Amino acid sequence: MPQDEYKVQLEVFEGPLDLLLYLIKKEEVDIYNIPIERITTQYMEYMNLMRMLDLNIAGEFIVMAATLMMIKSRMLLPAEDRSELGEEEEDPRWELVKQLVAYKKFKDVAAELQKREQWQENVFALGGDNIGIEPEDRGLKLQDVSLFDLIRAFNEVLKRAQPESIGEISAHRYTVVDQITAILDIMRARRQALFAEFFGAGAPRAEIICTFLAMLELIRLRQILVTQTDPFGAITIMAIEEPVEVADVGT
Repeated sequence: MPQDEYKVQLEVFEGPLDLLLYLIKKEEVDIYNIPIERITTQYMEYMNLMRMLDLNIAGEFIVMAATLMMIKSRMLLPAEDRSELGEEEEDPRWELVKQLVAYKKFKDVAAELQKREQWQENVFALGGDNIGIEPEDRGLKLQDVSLFDLIRAFNEVLKRAQPESIGEISAHRYTVVDQITAILDIMRARRQALFAEFFGAGAPRAEIICTFLAMLELIRLRQILVTQTDPFGAITIMAIEEPVEVADVGT
């Protein structure tokens, strides 16, 4: 895949603790009793996907991966072996749990403050029937569809990709710019579509990867809007008025 010809410069604002909280919520597990082996496996899967997409992975993600592997190895040791190594009886997960709980409280407070700020922006000071009335909830906003939601949806599509034969040389050469054009054409014609509809049945891996990178670039440029009606539900891609021309993308 000619990925070097077009590199998507996507800023990842979410960190490793965000990814862990996302996985804990998705798996519906108790934050105080994390199934460390399952969560570590999924964390590494997301890390590998981000590496494959050549996204900028902060060093904190790698440090957290090492921490999870260390906790996993300690959890595999019987209690008596941990005692012989001079380790305390404290659950090896406890320090991580404390970090996650504290970070979740911070995120919840920040989300509540943001919600109140958005509500206040829709309160009119003088006259009108909308005074003090919170606007109708039209589903999750762009910031509520995280990068991890998109990577999860991408991974589901990738698992259904057409298997590539060893030594096979594809006649078609997919590029991110070509897929940006294809997405914008769909948006002009339909205005909105489900995430999965952008990936043809049995599409090759190269096409799927280029399409996803094109989608990330259009999100970065605020040319498409990404929404979910339910947490972890189907992702919808919506057009934004006056999309840019392909020639302007990446400039």
